[in-house]
Amino acid sequence: MHFAYAHRMAETQDEKKARLAQALRDNLRRRKAQAREGAAPPPPADTPGD
Repeated sequence: MHFAYAHRMAETQDEKKARLAQALRDNLRRRKAQAREGAAPPPPADTPGD
């Protein structure tokens, strides 16, 4: 009986690891997208002397 419980805990831990891994991947994608938006070169500004 204890083995069945241990097996269920292992499945739960595996599911938790999978959810965590997916959340980390999603977070990384979101941060990369934000970094790309912030790293875009600003449009050329008109200088008053030109």
